[in-house]
Amino acid sequence: QVQLVESGGGLAQAGESLRLSCAASGRTVMYYDLGWFRQAPGREREFVAVISRNLRSTAYGDSVKGRFTISRDGARNTVYLQMNNLRPEDAGVYYCAAREGLSGSAAFDYWGQGTQVTVSS
Repeated sequence: QVQLVESGGGLAQAGESLRLSCAASGRTVMYYDLGWFRQAPGREREFVAVISRNLRSTAYGDSVKGRFTISRDGARNTVYLQMNNLRPEDAGVYYCAAREGLSGSAAFDYWGQGTQVTVSS
């Protein structure tokens, strides 16, 4: 079992930055990939970024490449999402998620409650 708690959401103006954090707990969290998803009202949940359990690889959604950076602490139980040059379309609820499967297409097994990000133009 993995528990995920997000923090760091809030209000930003377009062009500004926010940093999200997700604290993961559970005995085996170091064996999980950790990622971020987001969902805006009336839209489907969208993949944002993922970082592997060994810290060696990351992947990003096309809409955030070059602006967002995912990272994970050395103990591998906290994941961050640095969001720069925010746009109004980045607004939504951001969810942290954990994946045990090794395949890049594996489903995420655990989800946090989400943190709201609002971006004003």
